[in-house]
Amino acid sequence: MALLETKNLGISFGGLRAVDDFNICVENEQLYGLIGPNGAGKTTVFNLLTGVYKPTRGSFFLDGVKLNGKTPSQINQAGIARTFQNIRLFKKLSVLDNVMAGFHNDMQYSLAAGILRLPSYYKQEKVYKEKAMELLKVFDLQNEAEYLAQNLPYGKQRKLEIARALATGPKLLLLDEPAAGMNPHETEELMKTIRFVRDTFHIAILLIEHDMNLVTGICEEVTVLNFGQELAKGKTDVVLNDPKVITAYLGE
Repeated sequence: MALLETKNLGISFGGLRAVDDFNICVENEQLYGLIGPNGAGKTTVFNLLTGVYKPTRGSFFLDGVKLNGKTPSQINQAGIARTFQNIRLFKKLSVLDNVMAGFHNDMQYSLAAGILRLPSYYKQEKVYKEKAMELLKVFDLQNEAEYLAQNLPYGKQRKLEIARALATGPKLLLLDEPAAGMNPHETEELMKTIRFVRDTFHIAILLIEHDMNLVTGICEEVTVLNFGQELAKGKTDVVLNDPKVITAYLGE
């Protein structure tokens, strides 16, 4: 059984079928790419998989559990986390506090304990602060733990967003254009980071990306979307040499 499986997943906005009959299987610890021209429906798929949009047809499953109709919070608790094309950090909070926010699924102290700063609150805060620092070390961000997130360089903000997503304990991590705005050196570093995350945390990663060097460098399989429909899928090198895919990208 695949970790993530979608069955004829789709959504319409008015009379427009933004995504139609989307079928994908992502295996445990797989690096999978979702690619296609601008406006193909890729981010819409991510919004469906994270509960931002409710599908108007079809279903999707994580570890065999149907997640249709679940809220974004429930889907996150089930094991799907994501990052965004436009980085969404708590920019006025510290790097450490951004990662701490990702542990909200696990924290057990009561509202009263938090407000009154009871011993149970401080005990858990200490535990999760240590866990957050360990995550920051994974991304070589431990020395910037007390910096405001907005003061990090762009590439490190990307890493921080991934670290915060990992703090939620996902089985599947969705990365929406993680290399957007990066120079070639930063992209090369990102590729190493993504592989390291997969191998260290033993999770699957599904990513949207326009940088074909990154896609060919790390994605084992890809699905190509065009106008909301699947154009091709399979092994990355085979798909990227498909004349239909080349035509879709070149607009011929």
